[in-house]
Amino acid sequence: MSLTVLQVAYPFAPVGPDAVGGAEQVLSQLDRAVAAAGGRSIVLAASGSVTAGELLAMPMPHGAITEVERDAVHATYRAAIGQLLRGGHVDLVHLHGLDFDRYLPPPGPPVLVTLHLPPAWYPPDALRPRRPDTWLHPVSQAQYRDCPPSPALLPPIPNGVPVADLPAPVSRRGFALCLGRICPEKNQHAALEAGSLAEVPVLLGGQVFPYAAHEQYWREAVSPLLAAGRHRFLGPIGFARKRRLLSAARCLISASIAPETSSLVAMEALACGTPVVAFPSGALPEIVEHGVTGYLVEDIREMAEAIRSVHRIDPEACRGAARSRFSASVTTAGYLRLYAQLAAGGQAHAVPA
Repeated sequence: MSLTVLQVAYPFAPVGPDAVGGAEQVLSQLDRAVAAAGGRSIVLAASGSVTAGELLAMPMPHGAITEVERDAVHATYRAAIGQLLRGGHVDLVHLHGLDFDRYLPPPGPPVLVTLHLPPAWYPPDALRPRRPDTWLHPVSQAQYRDCPPSPALLPPIPNGVPVADLPAPVSRRGFALCLGRICPEKNQHAALEAGSLAEVPVLLGGQVFPYAAHEQYWREAVSPLLAAGRHRFLGPIGFARKRRLLSAARCLISASIAPETSSLVAMEALACGTPVVAFPSGALPEIVEHGVTGYLVEDIREMAEAIRSVHRIDPEACRGAARSRFSASVTTAGYLRLYAQLAAGGQAHAVPA
């Protein structure tokens, strides 16, 4: 592979293997895959990012992120992308942010946009880009069905995880695990309440980003449940610690009420032989097979009962599902093929408008 790919991250979250967000983890996978294939990977991302290719680190606001700061950051990203495209050979630009339309480059190299988040969260005009040679693609069948028809919409490339690197040689323990950004739509307080009903301690890992709604949710909904002492907050955790915790947990809990487009952490749990207890939000039913690799539940009471019942799930069924369906190598191979096709000027197979 001799392509030069410019990966542009969401400006307000660092990229790397230990990143909290799924979009940042996927970008990190692709950065490493391009470099390993012999291409040139350039990553435009927030300071603090860790990359295999060339990192162009951009300053990130400290404290609360206001609209004024957002506008300033978007202007900085537009300028940096423009300078890169004018000053050197870039075969393809790959955008990953929810706000990609704010720094979409002018006509030039092909642009691929991965829609990591629910389609309804994007401005409607962003999903029908007017820029030529600009392509959108989702990360699951559920998200694909939710996307509005567009000449730019491609079939999904499902996410994957490094299934062979995840299982850790640790013994099972009695805690349940809940990982992710701490915010209202991830609904972590429900996971803690279910753990209390099940009389099972919940370890909560993740990060509270500096948004007013997220900080308020932490103060009012999550922190009081932690204060009782049964459950514990771990803060952000890196890959090595995550694999140990996932391998030791009795189950992973996903209480998200967002229309999830994917769930890397659910795939990671299954790769570790750990069942998943989840609300059937968005793409979760594509990942969790009820009664085989975990349980899909409708409320906190059912979630508590499932947490008590996960001993009935065969860990090898979980590992087998991860090996056959959720390999990151399949994901990155799909992206590399698409990169080559788009960079060569090939017509991608879009959904009819």
